[in-house]
Amino acid sequence: MQTVIIAFHLIVVLALIAVVLLQKSEGGALGIGGGGGFMTGRGQANALTRATAILAALFFATSLALTIMANLTRAPKSILDGATPAEQSAPGAPAAPSGGLLDQLKQIENQKQAPTVPSEPQPPRQ
Repeated sequence: MQTVIIAFHLIVVLALIAVVLLQKSEGGALGIGGGGGFMTGRGQANALTRATAILAALFFATSLALTIMANLTRAPKSILDGATPAEQSAPGAPAAPSGGLLDQLKQIENQKQAPTVPSEPQPPRQ
């Protein structure tokens, strides 16, 4: 059903673009447009205005229908469900290290610098 509405929506969008581009340009005080055009009569202008209004209403209707259909399948979520209490921090507190590459490199460097304590007594080296 959603695919059908999307296809109809795209047809409405293309038709709306075509109808808007067919309308007579009024140009304002700039002196552009306003001359002869494809549809210059008053009756044709009324038809184009009416067609634009109908296509705009169809565009809004299909947009709303697609939005409602997309929200029907979405499950409700809470922002509190995403993080466990151990992961939450106080507002303004610095973030806990995430175990990124720099943290791993610091751990490796600290392990290299820390003196190793033998688990068993070792004989003296000669």
